[in-house]
Amino acid sequence: MPISTIGQNGLNAPLSLTTPNLGTPSALVLTNATGLPQAGLGTNVAGNGPAFSAYQSTQQPTLTANVGTLILFQTEEWDTGGCFNNTASTVTLNGVSAPQYSFAPNVAGYYQVSGGVAVASSNVYMIVNIYKNGSLYKRYTNTNPAVVSSVNGSILVNLNGTSDYVQLYCQQGGNQQLVNTSDVTYFQAAMVRSA
Repeated sequence: MPISTIGQNGLNAPLSLTTPNLGTPSALVLTNATGLPQAGLGTNVAGNGPAFSAYQSTQQPTLTANVGTLILFQTEEWDTGGCFNNTASTVTLNGVSAPQYSFAPNVAGYYQVSGGVAVASSNVYMIVNIYKNGSLYKRYTNTNPAVVSSVNGSILVNLNGTSDYVQLYCQQGGNQQLVNTSDVTYFQAAMVRSA
C-alpha cells in the first residue's frame, strides 16, 4: 500500500521516495570482517602495520665497560606481524632476513622505536644505541654517573619492508649486568605511518 500525504492542494496523494545517487566507490577490498589489509588503507594511515614488544627475561653476561653490546631480548610480549627475531641466530621472517634480536618489518613505513635498559648494581653513565642495518642510527644517553642506573627513549626510523632492520645496543661505564625485567630492559616498535 503506497504511503500517502496531504499535498499543497489538500488532496491525498501518493508519496514517492527516490534513492539518492551516491555514486560507486572506485575500489573496495575487504579481506575479513575485522579490517582492511594495509595496502588497502588510505595514504598516511598506519592501520594494522607490524608492532612488537620484547624484554630481557634471562640475564645476559656482564657487559664490558665502555663497549657497545647487543642487548638480548628473549621474550616477546606481542609481535603482531611476526617481525621480531628473539633468537641468537639470523632467521627469515616474512621473507625478510632478521639478524639476532632484531626487528625486521615486512611493511615499508615510518616506525616509532623505543627501548630501555637498567644496570643491576651501581650507577654509571649509560648510552642506548639504535642500530639500523648494522650501523649506528640514533642514540639516547644519560651521562651523569652520580644518578644513573637506567636510560630509555624512542626514535623514528624509516624502514623499507624488504631488508631494513633495527637492533638495540647498550654502552655503560662499569662491568655490570642488566636488570632482566620487562619494565626496565625492553625493546619495542610500532608502525606510525606508511611509506
